Amino acid sequence: MKRLLITTCCLLLAGPALAAQTVSLRMDTTDADGRVTLGDLFEGTGAVSETLVANRVGATAVLDAGQVQAVARRAGLDWSNAQGLRRIIVRQGVESPATAPGVVRARANVEVLAYARSLAAGEIVQPQDLIWIKAAASPAEAPQDADALIGMTAKRALREGAAASLRDVAAAQVIKTGDIITVTYENGGISLALQAKAMTAAAAGEVVSVQNTQSKKIIQAVATGPGSALVGPQAQAMQNRPSVRYAAR
Repeated sequence: MKRLLITTCCLLLAGPALAAQTVSLRMDTTDADGRVTLGDLFEGTGAVSETLVANRVGATAVLDAGQVQAVARRAGLDWSNAQGLRRIIVRQGVESPATAPGVVRARANVEVLAYARSLAAGEIVQPQDLIWIKAAASPAEAPQDADALIGMTAKRALREGAAASLRDVAAAQVIKTGDIITVTYENGGISLALQAKAMTAAAAGEVVSVQNTQSKKIIQAVATGPGSALVGPQAQAMQNRPSVRYAAR
């Protein structure tokens, strides 16, 4: 019994010393040598700063936040992930004297959108394909909001972890050249519809040239969705609203 009490007291006294050390995620997660360590990811890692988390292949690495949290916990660090991050982007840093021990590295302070996965040309950008990261500077034509990219089509292959730009995407085409579509006229309770052949391609909200399949007359309409377009006052009203972005979702 005496031995049990002594063991219990020792465990109680050792408890505070074994408590995990609280750390915070760095604003700019970079590494200079391809080895992503706890020190690259967190502030205040101390003796476990060189603990390997992952290897970076290429300009960026995308880490699962849950797995990073588990590695940190095994090393005696407590990262609460209060923001609920799902992924952590690690970019290639520059090895310089500024990275020497005891020297504070410059931190990025610009928040930009980046791709959470690689996208092939022609893919539609979905909400889960975008994440916010910290960067040293914004790319050309950087979107201010994810809505500017969601529903748009990738013009070319886009790399996971790369900062997003409006140059990367275009409005998704809902009508292709040669499609047989329904063109509708609506005004004052009157509704008319006819079949027409699309002479050009168009995204939703864009003007499309169509040919009446019966009269062969070519007119201008506004694409509203897959296989449909409008003419008349409603089409004109749609064109007069430049602040509204029409894109397939």
